[in-house]
Amino acid sequence: MATKLMEKLDKRVALIGLGCDKNMVDAEHMLYLIKENGFTITDELCEAQVIIINTCGFIKDAQMESIQKILEIEKLKQQKLEKLIVTGCLSQRNAEDLKKDIPLVDYWAKINEDNNIVNVIYKLYNQNFITCCPIDNLQRIVSTPKHYAYVKIAEGCDNFCSYCTIPKIRGRYKSRTIDEIINECEVLVKNGTKEIIIIAQDITKYGEDLYGENKLIEILKKITKIDGLVWVRLHYCYPELISEELIDLIDKNEKICKYIDIPFQHVSTKLLKLMNRKSDYNSICKLIEYIKSKPSNIAIRSSFILGFPKETNKDYLEVITFLKKYKLNNVGFFKYSREEGTLASKYSRQVNELVKKLRVKKAYKVQNKIAYANNKKLIGETVLAVCEGFNENNGVFILRNQYNSPNIDTAMFDYSDELKIGEFYNVTVSGFCGLDLICEIVKGEKL
Repeated sequence: MATKLMEKLDKRVALIGLGCDKNMVDAEHMLYLIKENGFTITDELCEAQVIIINTCGFIKDAQMESIQKILEIEKLKQQKLEKLIVTGCLSQRNAEDLKKDIPLVDYWAKINEDNNIVNVIYKLYNQNFITCCPIDNLQRIVSTPKHYAYVKIAEGCDNFCSYCTIPKIRGRYKSRTIDEIINECEVLVKNGTKEIIIIAQDITKYGEDLYGENKLIEILKKITKIDGLVWVRLHYCYPELISEELIDLIDKNEKICKYIDIPFQHVSTKLLKLMNRKSDYNSICKLIEYIKSKPSNIAIRSSFILGFPKETNKDYLEVITFLKKYKLNNVGFFKYSREEGTLASKYSRQVNELVKKLRVKKAYKVQNKIAYANNKKLIGETVLAVCEGFNENNGVFILRNQYNSPNIDTAMFDYSDELKIGEFYNVTVSGFCGLDLICEIVKGEKL
């Protein structure tokens, strides 16, 4: 790393990450920069002289969570904390408004300043620092368990959904190069990563801006050739751009998890048009039927926005009927958040907050029954699973199979005496613990 500095700062730095997995990857890059340039990373907030809060500002609930965390950390200024820096989406979106209300924040960093975070710290101490290392070429301090990591293949979004602020916050879609991504994946696997989770606001558009054509299939084929990699998982595939070729690749490639995350957001053709989505009810049904026709039983995760402007009870019931018909594996429901500056915020017939909450609650009740029925079919099946950790309170090991993503989907519990975190095992599903599964290790079947 080529650097030039006047005087080295000896400070303890803590970083608090909020929001999505994409935000977490940004935080991991910043941690690497900070450590590589001589600062001491600490998890003890009371001991930190510099604290960075990497915020989320996507919807109002996320904004409030970020603001509450800033106010909480701000109190440490009375102790050892010298500098408080706010980065991420909230800073990009609301910094000018918040500066007056939260004056103890020393610096509100724009998103494009992440790769200059060391410069920012030095300037706060009135010192000069020059670095020549762009963030996309850097390694990371991976904050997830060693056996899996997220790899962001693009930044921003070009879809311009009428409810969404991401294009304004993160900018237009910008793919990373194939070489950069492959290099990062190779480094991760060399350091012990066995599962790579491919993420972006929309991975199905990968490469079109950079290469003039879609390159998702090509890069997935290259990633799966990396020796030592066990699983590749796909997050955030927009339905409009999912090709039969991509589904066929998921079905046939042994390293790609039989799992796809498709945020449908709704199934009412009327509401999808109001959301500025390119799909409709018929195209969504056709896509699901093609996925379900594959012999590998690809699991589908999705998300739905309920209480969108002009959503009638008939529109809502269309979602419920759809769920009962197609029995998706994992689903998240979110009440519509009216975000300033979006087209949808100007729509008439905004839905009452209480109605939104009730629709989300009822939808989860329906989906939980579907998830239970889906899981029941797994009883007696043997699947490959990775050991995620150990719950000391219950005395069980926590595992996860290829049909479930970390932290958001159901888990598997095993009462064996000794398993190793990060190792893969063949397990037989034997029962239930709520929506989670109980499993038994097949003796002598460690991968």
